[in-house]
Amino acid sequence: MPDSVLTRRAAIASALMAAASAAGWAMVPTRMMARERVGFDLEKLVPKAFGEWQMDTRAIGGIVNPQTEALLNRLYSQLLNRTYVNAAGHGIMLSIAYGDDQADDSVQLHYPEVCYPAQGFQLKSNHKDVIQLQQGAVRVKRLETQRSDNYFEPVTYWTIIGDQQSLGGLDRKIAEIRRGLHGEIVDGLLFRVSSRDVDTAAGFRIQDAFIRDIVAAMTPDARRQLVGLG
Repeated sequence: MPDSVLTRRAAIASALMAAASAAGWAMVPTRMMARERVGFDLEKLVPKAFGEWQMDTRAIGGIVNPQTEALLNRLYSQLLNRTYVNAAGHGIMLSIAYGDDQADDSVQLHYPEVCYPAQGFQLKSNHKDVIQLQQGAVRVKRLETQRSDNYFEPVTYWTIIGDQQSLGGLDRKIAEIRRGLHGEIVDGLLFRVSSRDVDTAAGFRIQDAFIRDIVAAMTPDARRQLVGLG
């Protein structure tokens, strides 16, 4: 084959590789969704009193966060931990963790089914469920955890990746790809409620009532950002 033909083919191949490389760079997300959330402040977005629930300002501890404070500060941009009580004396522990960059594996959300065993809990059960709210459906995970013979803590949680509900795995990848095609780096939020209940079924019912009340009390913007409901 003549040298001129080889040279021409090499030049074409080089041009094609350069074009593919440029297209690849163009697809790399560079704009963080977190920067578009003007005024995003968990302390202000989450009501302190709603329905029959009041924030318990006397509560100390009880929220499971097995990581050190330094690690929590590296993982999350914002953390909110509160305990609420109602007139019947039922207590609900609320923990919300927000991370502004979920494209970085080292600072992605840590899921309760990993965190609780790391804190010494036994994970007795773990399944998906759906909570039907007036504003729409929330896909959640239910965990049944136990730390001792007399300490039982049922857990309900969901996550928001970018702007949609996610339960990890394929859900998460779809959300990342969907926003990545728009050049955006997704953020992530984990919304967790738990309670100390030997009767797990009863605990989940109380948690559902709490979730319905707190979501109903949120502003539309807060519901979109914290629950993935418009």
